[in-house]
Amino acid sequence: MTRIAAVAPVLPDHSYSQQEIIAVMGPLLSPDPKRRALIERMYSSSTVERRYSALPLERYRDLGGLTQSNAEWVRVATDLGERAVRDALDAAGLRAEDVDLLLFTSVTGVAAPSVDALVAERLGMRSDLRRWPSFGLGCVAGAGGLARAHDYLEHRPTGVVILLAVELCSLTLQRTDDSMANFVASGLFGDGAAAVALVGDEHPAAAGPRIAATRSVLVGQTADVLAFNLGATGFEIVLTAEVAGVIEREFPAEVATFLDGRSLDGLAMIAHPGGPRILDAFATALDLPRERFERSWASLASRGNLSSASVLHVLSDALAAGEQDALLFALGPGVSAEFVLLEGVG
Repeated sequence: MTRIAAVAPVLPDHSYSQQEIIAVMGPLLSPDPKRRALIERMYSSSTVERRYSALPLERYRDLGGLTQSNAEWVRVATDLGERAVRDALDAAGLRAEDVDLLLFTSVTGVAAPSVDALVAERLGMRSDLRRWPSFGLGCVAGAGGLARAHDYLEHRPTGVVILLAVELCSLTLQRTDDSMANFVASGLFGDGAAAVALVGDEHPAAAGPRIAATRSVLVGQTADVLAFNLGATGFEIVLTAEVAGVIEREFPAEVATFLDGRSLDGLAMIAHPGGPRILDAFATALDLPRERFERSWASLASRGNLSSASVLHVLSDALAAGEQDALLFALGPGVSAEFVLLEGVG
């Protein structure tokens, strides 16, 4: 069994209310007052109350193209990543040189050497450290990273893995994209990171919740439902109303197969807070009341959707609340899903 020794969520220093954000971002997204009125309505319907950003809000007025925004991504992602990994190691009672595998995920910027290499050097990790940076999994990557760490540790009972997710969604702002998808995304996504320290069950730090099982799902014929395309000015989101339909259609059977007869009763829901329609679709698909997802709703309101880091923030909240057993899951481009069953949370 894999044990979660510690979860360390971190947020940038810059925090703004949704009202402050729309005052700056609205004119950047559209010069048309009618379109800005629509943007304001969409921001209000997001249920997001506050978000964090990689840069001070006024910097986004003058932020240049992809070259400048990606350079800022590398700088801030490395700083946040270092903070998160250091916090996770400290909380687990581990040292940087104890880490055998460093998994890194982000879909909001690119770098070579990748950010995990920069973080590993800053922290003094071993020269034989295994690294596995990923790009393209999007919001599902936090849950997917837990599953892949579990795959590694199943055969290494004394091993140590760090999962690092860093997403700086504000740096993907598309000023020339007048689409509804861009308006929705600009009002929903926030910036943040999280690191998770995982160990094999024979490691001295193996005192946290267990990963009991995982399941990966890739739904066919859905590549155009949810995506992130690279255009001339950077990352352009593809976000359709069909996402909720995919969840409602696919999740009941997938979860039933995964749990193999185990009831959802008694399991805390650690769901990726993708947005109001996503959380409502989760509740509908699993035939559960909204209250079972209250922790995800609270995360959405206070931080926004942090892409791959979001479900790890909700996991941290669940650990702090002392939940005993949980079903953790997230959705991403593909459309893909990852399910993780946790036992002994708290």
